[in-house]
Amino acid sequence: MQELLLLHGALGAKEQFSELEKTLAGKFKTHALNFSGHGRLPSHHHAFTIQNFAHEVLDWMNQNYIQTIDVFGYSMGGYVALWLARFYPERVGKIFTLGTKLKWNEEEAEREIKMLNTEKIVEKVPAFAQALAERHGEHEWKSVMHKTTLLMHDLAHTHLEEQDFIKIENQVLLGRGGKDTMVTFDETDYTHRLLKNSEFKIYENVAHPIEQVPLDLLKKEIERFF
Repeated sequence: MQELLLLHGALGAKEQFSELEKTLAGKFKTHALNFSGHGRLPSHHHAFTIQNFAHEVLDWMNQNYIQTIDVFGYSMGGYVALWLARFYPERVGKIFTLGTKLKWNEEEAEREIKMLNTEKIVEKVPAFAQALAERHGEHEWKSVMHKTTLLMHDLAHTHLEEQDFIKIENQVLLGRGGKDTMVTFDETDYTHRLLKNSEFKIYENVAHPIEQVPLDLLKKEIERFF
């Protein structure tokens, strides 16, 4: 059975893929892992960085004797997959990213960081704060958010450049929801044009949160692409 690795986004956890894994069970042997510091998994590193998360994927693959695997990466998970494709191309096969922010600089990072204010989230979106507490731990979720803020700062300076995308030869599907306010059409289309072997699809009426992406749509696209 074909194997598929599912990588979660920032502030996320592998449990968000539970229903998707059930849906794909007949055709794929799926694997989902928590990046360290997420989903109540202790952090293996002092800092959240894309490089550290990419090495966690490689460590997991080595521990499970997996040489190469296809990847579905949601949001940050998609960026980690592309990082692997750039620097460890022999370890990943096809890559399907959904809602992955591809343009990073100081301005973009600051825009994302503004949405990571714990006090404002508790005050204005208590349901989201509660969901994060349940996902990461009552006392840990604020630490996860703080480290994610530092990750954004790091991405402003350490990210995939034009010449990096040009060097990626893996087959890539870049997916973006038509109602995604975090990821722009322009940045996704631009990256699509840089990649040697890519497809760009827009899913109308789909917003950024993975919980709002219809399961049947994801199942259909994963089965079609992989």
